[in-house]
Amino acid sequence: SSKIRNMEVQSADGVAVLEDCIGFSLTKTISKVEEKLKKGVLPDCQDDDIIPRVGSEMGAEAQIRFLKAKLRVMQEDLANIVFECRKKDDENQNLGTRLKDTEEENSRLQRTISLQQSQIEKYKMLSQEANKKTEGLQQEVTALEKVLQ
Repeated sequence: SSKIRNMEVQSADGVAVLEDCIGFSLTKTISKVEEKLKKGVLPDCQDDDIIPRVGSEMGAEAQIRFLKAKLRVMQEDLANIVFECRKKDDENQNLGTRLKDTEEENSRLQRTISLQQSQIEKYKMLSQEANKKTEGLQQEVTALEKVLQ
């Protein structure tokens, strides 16, 4: 995603062009295709769907216009995909930040729970001691009542 983020999409004569594509020159590729079409040499792949079967009946200029239009559509699709990738990357970063915040909050809450559990144990011990002391005092009161009678 960092490679896609670093790519810049520009518009040249209404055509989206990706910069930073290693070893690829759109101008050279188009020139090569135009030369082959002018010489009457059609691509080796006659069964692909780049130029429909009717394309063999089209002249070279019509084929070039058709291919340029198809290229323009594909470049727009690519620009949209790059945009979506950037959007998804931003969303992933936001979710990563939210996850980190949530994990920190969870850690803080776990510490709070641990502290509260230790306080509960402390108060249980104090309560048990108070109950024992109460029982002892109750027995003492009972014994003193017997002495008074």
